[in-house]
Amino acid sequence: MFRDQAQPAFAGLDLLYASALTQAAMVREGSISSEALVALAIQRANDTATDINCIAVPRYERALEDARHIDVEIARRADPGPLCGVPVTVKDGIATVGDRQTFGSLSMVDVIAERDDVVWARLKAAGAVLIGKTATPEFYHEVTTHSSLHGVTRNPWSLELTPGGSSGGAAAALAAGIGSVAVGSDGGGSLRCPAACTGTLALKPTVGRIPHESFPDTFGNYSSMGPMAHCVEDLVATYAIMSGPTDADALSSLARVADGSRCSGNLEGTRIGWLAKPGGYLVETEISDRCSAALGVLERAGASLQPDLEPGLLDGAHAIYRVIGAVGHAGRLRQLGASARSMWGETFRNIADLGMSFSAADLAQAQEARTALFRRVQYAFRHVDVIATPSLTRSPGPAAAQCPVHGEDYAAWAAALYPFNLTGHPAISVPCGFTSEGLPVGIQLVARWHDEERLFDLAAAVQAASLGWTERPSL
Repeated sequence: MFRDQAQPAFAGLDLLYASALTQAAMVREGSISSEALVALAIQRANDTATDINCIAVPRYERALEDARHIDVEIARRADPGPLCGVPVTVKDGIATVGDRQTFGSLSMVDVIAERDDVVWARLKAAGAVLIGKTATPEFYHEVTTHSSLHGVTRNPWSLELTPGGSSGGAAAALAAGIGSVAVGSDGGGSLRCPAACTGTLALKPTVGRIPHESFPDTFGNYSSMGPMAHCVEDLVATYAIMSGPTDADALSSLARVADGSRCSGNLEGTRIGWLAKPGGYLVETEISDRCSAALGVLERAGASLQPDLEPGLLDGAHAIYRVIGAVGHAGRLRQLGASARSMWGETFRNIADLGMSFSAADLAQAQEARTALFRRVQYAFRHVDVIATPSLTRSPGPAAAQCPVHGEDYAAWAAALYPFNLTGHPAISVPCGFTSEGLPVGIQLVARWHDEERLFDLAAAVQAASLGWTERPSL
């Protein structure tokens, strides 16, 4: 399915942008030490810190210690794992023992994680080295990335613009060559939005496929942990490591451990339904054009486009998400107490207050509407194997702009994203070129529950056609 991993010698920035699997092979073979590779990533983080401000919780000294431990293990002829000595980042808010866990909020600034989240524990056991935790908006409530605690995070492709959010720090770091893989979460587009803004890959898996043990309502969950990467090979490998059941996540018990070897690369007979105006919102012409080019690649690889996908499939989704999301954010009042409210930013206070204003009947009605949306999408999958949409309806806006998830700007910009959080279906954002202004464009591909391998096959076909995949921001 994937291109040969054999690569020429790398150095400097070329090494930082090499695939994680290539880096791991080089460390394993002794072509470079993990300590040297991690030091190179840390230097890149320091060199770009003023420009993009993507690392919220640096752990550089600990990372170098961890890398030296990997090198000792290799010297003893041990195999530290598939991500042997590779530098990675993890989104702030995901627990990593001994590190601050702030969620981008002044009200959480003194919280230190007492244990590793199961997802990071699995990656650490696979040999990954954590160099830092990446910036987020406060409690992940926006799809731009700025906070009173960490300041404004900027897009490496254009420093005036946002890298998206809420995993915006993760995407900015990856696009800038700071870490070969990034770990984020997606409760309303928070992986796929920043991936589309920064020309990177991101997977929101089927809900529960990768456990999300920190989400407070395991039965009503609409958020997923997920990987971000430069290439499909790394995305598949990281996803396979992260996936599988855990006792703390009820939905994860429904999922088997992922097996990347099930990716066939064969697109023959794959039926793709194109949704040109998700939620009825208009899409910028250049974004539509780049997505059309990607669909053409998939057609030439054997897939077929189905013209009869219901145009109103996702209509009304934001009205559902607005209630469920705001009520979830209002839960912070219960968790942290009223005294925390004075430390929150205005937009987060607003969404928490909105959540408090909804009645139990409002929430029940939204949950019923969520079920109806799920059933509509399930019905669509009787006629197609994949639903394709633009990842975003427009290019990214200013870096410091507000875009909270209860607002109309979010409803329009991420119109193709949050509906699939509500339905739980796996979705991937795949780079598919650039606008005339040099800004990345992503196409979103959505599959049936637990059919992530089909998405990897489709993404690999787009990757093979290049469509600007070799481009880098000029930082």
